[in-house]
Amino acid sequence: MKALLICMCGALSAAVAQSATVTVAAGEHDRRNTVVTFAFRDARPGNAILRGENRTYDLQISGDGTAAFVLDELPKGKQLKLEVVPGGAGGRMTATHDGKKVKIGQSTSTQQASPARPWLEYQAQPSELPREDVKAIFQRGAYLHPIRTLSGRVITDDYPANHAHHHGLWWAWTKTEFDGREPDFWNMGAGKGKVDFVAIPKTWNGPVHAGFVSRHKFVDLTTGQPMTALNETWEVRAYGNANQGGWIFDLTSIQECAGPHPLKLPEYHYGGLGFRGHWDWNGKTNTFFLTSEGETDRVKGHGTRARWCDISGFVEGEQAGITILCHPDNFRAPQHMRLHPSEPFFCYTPQQGGNMEIAPGQKYTSRYRFIVHDGPPDKDRNDRIWSDYAHPPVVRVGQ
Repeated sequence: MKALLICMCGALSAAVAQSATVTVAAGEHDRRNTVVTFAFRDARPGNAILRGENRTYDLQISGDGTAAFVLDELPKGKQLKLEVVPGGAGGRMTATHDGKKVKIGQSTSTQQASPARPWLEYQAQPSELPREDVKAIFQRGAYLHPIRTLSGRVITDDYPANHAHHHGLWWAWTKTEFDGREPDFWNMGAGKGKVDFVAIPKTWNGPVHAGFVSRHKFVDLTTGQPMTALNETWEVRAYGNANQGGWIFDLTSIQECAGPHPLKLPEYHYGGLGFRGHWDWNGKTNTFFLTSEGETDRVKGHGTRARWCDISGFVEGEQAGITILCHPDNFRAPQHMRLHPSEPFFCYTPQQGGNMEIAPGQKYTSRYRFIVHDGPPDKDRNDRIWSDYAHPPVVRVGQ
């Protein structure tokens, strides 16, 4: 650990010796508790401090040359000039690869190896079946569950009795065409396809964010020999100190054809990024939806398009939920949505907009941000965070 700290401090001293400054421009939006990322190519990986007049921020510099901090407040049209200085935070975000899972949360100090109560758990290897009535064909990994609010309330479900192929937060395509066949990676009970976990090549910790990179494969089971149709890479990044009645994490999915055949995706009403809410939210009146367009009726909201959608319900007597934000660079953004009429299920489904395909040699990249919150949804907060996500502050690094 001492050697690591010496290495980091040396790298940051080099950056400070060059009198590095960071200028943040709010642009057309008021900023509050805003996650800010920017290119910082001249600095080596490590932690530092951004220092301005009467304020300081933890700065986390990643190995890919990007840096991140959480900006407390900056009115629209204003700029903030900060100096990079050596230093580090006492607390940190941690991601611990613990057997079959990665657990992410906030530790109280750099001496704490893993979070006392994870905010998020990634099920890497296939999970244990929860009940004897769940057939082995439904067993899978490569999904997020449980997801918890800051108060510790679990808002996701896993292997629910009415849809055993639903798992917290997961990704699968339903209606597909591949090399003349029709695998189904969503409805695992049909035995036509599945999504397998492959590897976790990277995890990281830091004062601003923690996360992991994982790899998956979409396997066609409609032929005698299982064949991989798609390779997928996830990056999940959870942020500390961005608490606005909740916490934030990002998911980026990159899908690529595994061979010369495209994966064709005919028009269909569900498939893509799926979320399954707490078991107590089952029933027509127990799940509450709110879209960025102000729609609260789950039947009317189905098939519409929205920049974000909040799904919530009561857990242990208190309302809690999650807001899913669709990045404007996503295919067909704002994407169409599947709002289930009686179950706590939501899906961003670009297939609703018509036929599509993932072609060889092309990357299908999807980005989503999530606000996990206690209490009812907050439309103003969601709009503000979506603006931060879609139209981030402009950052300039100078000497």
